[in-house]
Amino acid sequence: MSKRVLVIGGVAGGASTAARVRRLDEQAEIIMFEKGPHVSFSNCSLPYHLSGIVEKSEKLLMMDPVQFKKKYNIEARVFHEVVSIQKEEKTITVYDHATKQTIVEAYDHLVLSPGANPIVPKLEGIEQPHVFTVRNVVDIERLQQYVTQENVQNIAVIGGGFIGVEVAENLRLAGKNVSLIEFAPQILAPFDDDMVQILHKELLDKGMQLITNDGLASVEQQTVTLQSGKRVRADAVVLAIGVRPDTTLAEKAGLKIGETGGIAVNQNYVTSDPNIYAVGDAIEVYHQVMRRYTRLALAGPAQKQARAAADHMYGITNRHRGVIGSSSIQVFDYAAATTGINEKVARDLGIPCDSVYVIAPDKVGLMPNSQPLHLKVVFEVPTGRVLGAQAIGKGNADKRIDVIATLISFGGTIEDLKDLELSYSPMYSTAKDVVNMAALVASNVLAGRFEQVHVSEARSLVESGAYILDVREAGEVKNGMLKGAINIPLSELRERLDEIPKDEPVYVHCRSAQRSYNATVALQGAGFTRVKNMSGSYLGICLYEYYRDVTEQREPIMTKYNFK
Repeated sequence: MSKRVLVIGGVAGGASTAARVRRLDEQAEIIMFEKGPHVSFSNCSLPYHLSGIVEKSEKLLMMDPVQFKKKYNIEARVFHEVVSIQKEEKTITVYDHATKQTIVEAYDHLVLSPGANPIVPKLEGIEQPHVFTVRNVVDIERLQQYVTQENVQNIAVIGGGFIGVEVAENLRLAGKNVSLIEFAPQILAPFDDDMVQILHKELLDKGMQLITNDGLASVEQQTVTLQSGKRVRADAVVLAIGVRPDTTLAEKAGLKIGETGGIAVNQNYVTSDPNIYAVGDAIEVYHQVMRRYTRLALAGPAQKQARAAADHMYGITNRHRGVIGSSSIQVFDYAAATTGINEKVARDLGIPCDSVYVIAPDKVGLMPNSQPLHLKVVFEVPTGRVLGAQAIGKGNADKRIDVIATLISFGGTIEDLKDLELSYSPMYSTAKDVVNMAALVASNVLAGRFEQVHVSEARSLVESGAYILDVREAGEVKNGMLKGAINIPLSELRERLDEIPKDEPVYVHCRSAQRSYNATVALQGAGFTRVKNMSGSYLGICLYEYYRDVTEQREPIMTKYNFK
């Protein structure tokens, strides 16, 4: 007797589960229910319709119900809202919005993929027609139609997560005046403070108003008022504050909800009822690095969950590694990617850790479009286990993070990362790739071969009058240097050792910390015992300081910024 599989939710997780069931069982009866008008649309591509990168909203639709039936023999019912689950009877109750009728459907296996709902705070003015959320194709069409009106020029995007930044960027590319407002001190929480400042600067450089450390208080007709009392012009408001897992059906059915607020599932994505599976944004998942449950609204993991759930229905086992949270984003000219956990999260969890921040060319400097790539690797102390990494640059940041994500998935250490043999061509990388370089630096730090200070410590060192040694060449310092720093070029260092004090700490920097590392080692070899390399060096410090200097109108610690 063939199985009857019902799927609630027709986007990534639900549609993928249905398609996998069909590949495993040609005889199964598969019905997918979606309360909205569309199934199988490209959720992550929604913001790109606002700039015209995705010219027509129809392109966002991957497949319609007719195609599902023809290609997969899957019945996809749109405008069908599942209102309850009767798990004892193994039935669901469905309301057909088109016919206004209620029907009951029986199942052998039920798959929940309801996704997540945008967070809409209860604030004054939030229900006005010029306030939008972005969850599906209908939402993005409504927003696009509204903002293309001639009188809509000023738009406030509330929330600096991935969706908020992508919406803000694409509205700016469309020529709108955009204010991005984030309650936290920074956008894009998976990135550490020292890395995200590169992206803060990029948003400012592209003409966007970025407001951090401030939240939405109320919405007026042409403005929003923030918690600080500041008012920002806004003909339209986009709420991208975050999402909550849609657990309404699961809770009504008495299914177990996990400690994070998502639907609890086991290693096979089976809920507390053996005949009901759950996948996608609505569930909680086990994080391999944090070693605890979390929520992760990403399409890649949802696809894997869908396959594993369908396989389990047919007795196929899957190894459950847990998630590590790899993601990437384009922010105007920069590619940014992250995997695992950042340093802040590691320290909040009580994991003893350290990090290295290196800046190196993404390809051989002689090649066209060679650009600096900023890479931070976080590792456990003393084991060297790689906990996470973040990369930002105008080149292939995602490639480097994918390499490190693979290593994290297998529990690799910085020694493993150091020894990885990666492909090389001058057009694509350097012979010693930035990934290997970061691992070499981390290995030296872990072994105690030298000490470092991070870019976040530079301001306090300058303001306290610490001895800072700049080993760049004389021509370089004309374009800016840290206030109070002493310039002795690396090429002259060994002849001028008597100018450097041995009775106080010496902090060494260059442009990107490579020459300063050589200077640090040379000084240690000459008997200097209190030498520390400044990670990130002048370029990293300029990028780290810029956004706060501009927005807080504070005194810079350098004579001139130099971002080259």
